Amino acid sequence: MTAPLPFVAVLAGPTASGKTRLAIDLALRAAGEIVNADSQQVYRRLDVGTAKPTAAERAEVPHHLLDLVDPGEGMDAARWVALADQAIREIAARGRLPIVVGGTGLYVRALLHGVVEAPGRDPALRTRLEEEAALHGRGALHRRLAAVDPGAAARIRENDLVRIVRALEIAAGGRTQSELFEEHRFAPRRYRYRLLALDVPRDLLHARIGDRALAMARGGIVEEARALVARLGDPLPRLPIGYADAIACARGEIDVEELATRIALHHRRYARRQVIWLRREQDVEWIAPPFDPDGLVRELRTAP
Repeated sequence: MTAPLPFVAVLAGPTASGKTRLAIDLALRAAGEIVNADSQQVYRRLDVGTAKPTAAERAEVPHHLLDLVDPGEGMDAARWVALADQAIREIAARGRLPIVVGGTGLYVRALLHGVVEAPGRDPALRTRLEEEAALHGRGALHRRLAAVDPGAAARIRENDLVRIVRALEIAAGGRTQSELFEEHRFAPRRYRYRLLALDVPRDLLHARIGDRALAMARGGIVEEARALVARLGDPLPRLPIGYADAIACARGEIDVEELATRIALHHRRYARRQVIWLRREQDVEWIAPPFDPDGLVRELRTAP
């Protein structure tokens, strides 16, 4: 007789929607532990700009998969899934509930349905694309991607050269990244799960993003950016949202108010991409504020 798949609760949603606090409230009530599924919070020493749970919040319940690598080191979905699987096994073995929390849709989908199989790397093509970006600008390469895979272009930021090149590399193999992702949504389940997504009204979400951006700009992201440049020099690797602007602020090119404005703009755009991704997921259950942790815990306890 086949053993049942392990059960995980998954809490997703756009940035600034309240995932961190709700996850802690659920974990406190359900004897849970939190597994980070935010691709930016895996980086050490980038705390303010990634809205990482604070030391006080981490003290409330155990957190896993934060601070895994230094900026500039690689962390892809396959590596993250392997680490998440291990953390989930250990949490379940302690008789506690694994609560996976984060806004990186690719990580969540890879955990629940496996890593998408895509063509391997093509070093020669990558070199040509990177040279094209250096000559004509990343925007030109992003427009090229939009012509062959509009869905990927909508998901990927214009200055995210690594992901633009990878999407073009996949498309060169004959099938686009979007086509592969679409098929991947229907892959067999790796876990039993409840996938809860926070559905915060747009005006409220934008207000929260604005407040958070101002707090970041005034509360330490510039210092983190300055330390990052001191450690890694220039040019820097691909950075989480807001850090390129924080570096500009550290250099005196923009002031703190402009930094907050830029961070808020980036995060609003990111939130939109997160919502678009989630609305295409299987079995997603949207929940609106005010959130009811006690009611959600009762539901999770009766999950199949």
